[in-house]
Amino acid sequence: MTPGIWQILIIVLVVLLLFGRGKISNVMEDLAKGIKSFKKGLKDEDESKAGLENKKTGSKKE
Repeated sequence: MTPGIWQILIIVLVVLLLFGRGKISNVMEDLAKGIKSFKKGLKDEDESKAGLENKKTGSKKE
């Protein structure tokens, strides 16, 4: 059984009433910062691995 449109609207309304617009936007902002930080960490890790592999083989990354 899938939720209907009215059930979804009631849930959204209750969430907005409980948390308010300000708290929800703060949570979404923090979530976005976390995702960006995670992606940056993955990129940094890949670059450091590539640097180590280049040192082992003696070649430069072009």
